Amino acid sequence: MATFETIKLDKGLYRSPFGINAELEHIDPSENYKGTSLEGLDAFERQLKRFDIKIKGANSSPIEKFFQTSDSAVLFPEYVGRAVRQGMNENCNIDDIIATRTDINGLDYRTIASLPEKELGAEIAEYNPIAEGGNIPEAHIKTKSNLVKLHKSGKMLVASYEALRFQRLDIFSVALREIGAYLSRIQTAEAISAILEGDGNDNAVKVIERDSTAPLSYSDLVKLWSSLDPYTMNTIITSGDIASRIMCFPEMRDAAAGLNFHATGKAITPLGANLIISKMVNNGVLAFDRNYTLEMVTAGGIVTDFDKLIDRQLERAAITQTYGFAKICDKASVAMTLGETE
Repeated sequence: MATFETIKLDKGLYRSPFGINAELEHIDPSENYKGTSLEGLDAFERQLKRFDIKIKGANSSPIEKFFQTSDSAVLFPEYVGRAVRQGMNENCNIDDIIATRTDINGLDYRTIASLPEKELGAEIAEYNPIAEGGNIPEAHIKTKSNLVKLHKSGKMLVASYEALRFQRLDIFSVALREIGAYLSRIQTAEAISAILEGDGNDNAVKVIERDSTAPLSYSDLVKLWSSLDPYTMNTIITSGDIASRIMCFPEMRDAAAGLNFHATGKAITPLGANLIISKMVNNGVLAFDRNYTLEMVTAGGIVTDFDKLIDRQLERAAITQTYGFAKICDKASVAMTLGETE
């Protein structure tokens, strides 16, 4: 049985549809290390330990440490991908927006839509008990007419190995996390666009009417909240300027809210909803139930030019991800547009 110190590493590990870490776990399962000093490390982290590569802290290794052997060089693209993913997770609002995430192995994907009975024109009262011999309300689930549109976003890593070889991995990780933060912002913007404009299946968000000459008020938020019934308004997205006005409503500045802010640093949010600031909603308020609104579709994870990275050809190495968004329940989101005077 292979141990982490005897595994032969090569580029073929990156061609697995499951990723290099899954392949390493298959060869060298983490469960074999329970009760040892290596418990808690995954297969990739054990390989870093094998080659004495430290990626964190003041005593982190220089980049050239990865390239001391042909085996250790194979680990470099996965290190890059993990640092980028960390940056995405640190700055990501995606998990506060999407209901589910689906990973596919191709580029074509047709999702489903959920249609409550009352949207189909049925006359059965939605919440009435079923009488003896009565009809049981139906929940129709159908595939959508159009495929989910997948997009690729990323950045080109441009650097020379000679310039970077002596740099510590700790500081290089900061630069890679910044790339991840950029990808996170792009994905969040596209997710919001899918809610607002639809996913190509004639399902743009419903806009609630209001007096365009009146300033935004707390009653407008209450109107949004009530219009989502039977869904729950647990997420609000708006611009920074409008968010500031919302947080200055008298209803948001009571004594209990102030005590909570001073004690925890967390401001009270409108009607218990998570308030997200985005320039994508620059003249209105978007409200939705994140548990039912949006599906994120990914064609694999973070993809790196592993051949170039392993061969130290850092001059132009792409870091990308392919993804798309689809609406699940069209009625789980509403928007309110503000007037010119706002």
